[in-house]
Amino acid sequence: MPPMIKGMSVTGVRGRKSNEVFLLLEEYEAIRLLDYQMMNQEQAAREMKVSRPTLTRIYEEARQKVATSFVEARDLVIQGGKVIFEEEWFKCNGCKFRFNHSGSENPSCPACGSTDVESLNAMFNKEIQN
Repeated sequence: MPPMIKGMSVTGVRGRKSNEVFLLLEEYEAIRLLDYQMMNQEQAAREMKVSRPTLTRIYEEARQKVATSFVEARDLVIQGGKVIFEEEWFKCNGCKFRFNHSGSENPSCPACGSTDVESLNAMFNKEIQN
């Protein structure tokens, strides 16, 4: 499932937009599995379908980016990476409900019925502008 947020913004510091730190989706997922879900590296690597050394490399890069964002007061943006979602995920712009959908081309929100929805898959898989 795509992240619930697009990133995190620093408060109390102005003019940092050009100094964003980009956290790739696979880096976000490594933090989610290892630190949030408390999986061990073997379990997380299996979940991500990568080798353990690859997971370790991804996780180290993620930790460095999060630390840079905190210490240098830079916004953290979750975007891009080498991730394929097995399902199409959407967010309702009306009630903010997140849902997956594999039916018609015009999905509607199962919570409120709105057709004002956006694809989370497309939103997080944008190319990072360097």
